[in-house]
Amino acid sequence: MAESESPADPVQAKRQGLIAFFNNFPFNKLLGMKLLEVEPGCARLSMSWRPDLTQPAGILHGGMIASLVDTAIAHSILLTLPDLDTLSPGGRIVSVDLRIKYLRPVSEGEIFCDAHVVRPGRTIIHAAATVTSPAGKEVALGDSIYMAVSRGQLQKKGP
Repeated sequence: MAESESPADPVQAKRQGLIAFFNNFPFNKLLGMKLLEVEPGCARLSMSWRPDLTQPAGILHGGMIASLVDTAIAHSILLTLPDLDTLSPGGRIVSVDLRIKYLRPVSEGEIFCDAHVVRPGRTIIHAAATVTSPAGKEVALGDSIYMAVSRGQLQKKGP
């Protein structure tokens, strides 16, 4: 086992936990998303066309593609070293802005989303993603801004 893959490596330990969480998270199961790769600053996910995920014209609903992009971008952020430091303990990342540009319809098969961190700030993180068909044709482009928030910022305030 390489030194960078040892269980004591915080990135490797976080990766293992992240994969387990992803595979059991109900939303990911509902949409049939698969986490194919996750490394600091990048992630690759996939999703397959299904009739129950389409809009009336029979093509994959844009919201499904947006969810895939948003989830891939979040996972590209979750192993970055600033993230490991900023979010300990109990902090989270939240989406501040998500933009999707749809380039071609998806009417069958599996699509792939490759996301990467563009600028990993301490509080504001910029990331981007490309969704492609199995043939490598671009289906959609996305970019997002996430914000790292502390546990205290997440606690509900009274009315």
